[in-house]
Amino acid sequence: MDGKLKNINKSEVLKLKELVAYSDGQIVSRTLVQNDSVSLTLFAFEKSEEISTHASGGDALVTVLEGKGRFTVDGKPYILDEGESIVMPAGIPHAVFGEERFKMLLTVVF
Repeated sequence: MDGKLKNINKSEVLKLKELVAYSDGQIVSRTLVQNDSVSLTLFAFEKSEEISTHASGGDALVTVLEGKGRFTVDGKPYILDEGESIVMPAGIPHAVFGEERFKMLLTVVF
């Protein structure tokens, strides 16, 4: 797959949190870029939904766009609110949990 943005309009002002919608009892994702160098994905988590502990092959920068999420990195929990970010280092176990409904942008650099 090429490195170009997809699923997103170009040359216009965007509100990223409006590009992914909540769905009851689910985690919704929308991939914007996926290639060997970088992955950009928007997520919408319903309250109490989670991605269980796993590790990534790249450094993962998360930015919370709306709401509040809990990010557990190497066993240590961090609560992030809208506008806050954290880096989950490559190869380090991490998990994501919806403290409340929240949206995030995940950027993984390989």
